[in-house]
Amino acid sequence: MPRKAHLLLIDDANTLASLARAFRLAGHEATVCDNALRAAELIQNERFDLILSDVVMPGKSGLELLAELKKSGLQTPIVLISGQANIEMAVKATRLGALDFLEKPLTTDKLLVTVENALRLSRLEDENRELRHRLGKHELVGSGPSMKKLLAQIERVAASETRVCILGETGTGKELVARAIHEKSPRHDNAFVTLNCAAVPAELIESELFGHEKGAFTGAAGRHVGKFEQAEGGTLFLDEIGDMALAMQAKLLRVLEEGEVERVGGDKPIKVNVRVIVATHRNLDELVKKNEFRSDLYHRVYVFPLNLPPLRERPEDFPDLVAHFARQVAAQNGWKEKLFTPEAIDVLRRYSWPGNVRELRNIVERLVLLANADTVTPDDVRLTLPASESSIAPAANADAAQGTLVERTEAFERETLLAEIRRHNFHMTNVARALGLERSHLYKKCQQLGIDLHSLRKPE
Repeated sequence: MPRKAHLLLIDDANTLASLARAFRLAGHEATVCDNALRAAELIQNERFDLILSDVVMPGKSGLELLAELKKSGLQTPIVLISGQANIEMAVKATRLGALDFLEKPLTTDKLLVTVENALRLSRLEDENRELRHRLGKHELVGSGPSMKKLLAQIERVAASETRVCILGETGTGKELVARAIHEKSPRHDNAFVTLNCAAVPAELIESELFGHEKGAFTGAAGRHVGKFEQAEGGTLFLDEIGDMALAMQAKLLRVLEEGEVERVGGDKPIKVNVRVIVATHRNLDELVKKNEFRSDLYHRVYVFPLNLPPLRERPEDFPDLVAHFARQVAAQNGWKEKLFTPEAIDVLRRYSWPGNVRELRNIVERLVLLANADTVTPDDVRLTLPASESSIAPAANADAAQGTLVERTEAFERETLLAEIRRHNFHMTNVARALGLERSHLYKKCQQLGIDLHSLRKPE
């Protein structure tokens, strides 16, 4: 899917008219000016995907402009054009950082190929920066039943254009799942753009999503390209959509229905080709019932729900996750890799993990940093985890520390079972999974220990 680009063209009036027409016919957006001073102002206030500049201009030359822009740290690719080209000029332009040097007269085909090459190179550089940025962050790791099911669902839905709604507690990896869908989809060569709806003030989210024109409101010093346009041909991930204001929900619904956006302060619709994936930790059904989320938008985005299990329901994935994060942290910081004993991992399993996988990664990093030996022990984990009765499965109480060994063991098992049953709200499949037992064995164990599930269960 071709990507639409925002180009800045700097040349004389006659050349600009023909260049702008050719690019617009090809689906790109072109801003034009005829001198370096004006170009510098535009670059300061607007975001461009590519700059094409003549070398010979009134006032400052294209070579001087190129040198100043690169010195300022501008990452936008720049192509120089000249009707008086020579080898020395081309070499100088390349050394100053020009992506390419074209000789006039120009053909439309040559120009369009140059633009496509520049966009492809820019995308690869963005991906490299993103990969470096993601070093040390969470990945989709795990081989347990819940993760296998999730990965199979991702494979199935990625190949389609179906809208996906990712549900799960904070820290379960909703953005990673959205990114995995994008990377396995036909849109993977184009941008993956994210916006956390809860993190943007209500008065700014329209501008963030749809963009704005210069002067649209106080402080709008230049044109801003919104997330929808940035994601052209790719995927836009809207995290925490349940926190979006109702007024904004109506505007988002219109974009999803019509496939076009209008910048704040703009006077014409702009067609967009974007796959939208949304996520929330909130219960959208309840929000709809309370009239806090539009039912028509709900039916637009809630086509294929993906439920991410909390970490406490993935006990079989702890060894893989801990080893993965330990390797990652060691590589990122240049530290020696440390191993976690099986007993240390068991202590980690018993914690409730309110922050889910994100919290586990932070704890592992802390343990790798603080552990004195090459091996992380249960004592290291206990000293690092938050100590609270509500978050860690309790040991046997004082009464259990009396009687024979068999009696003490049974008392400990009974208390551990009761704590897990209450923590999982009587969901016995999850209790069995958390304890590493077969479901049938769990029921037998309850009978042996005199645990009456019917009398314990709270009325619905």
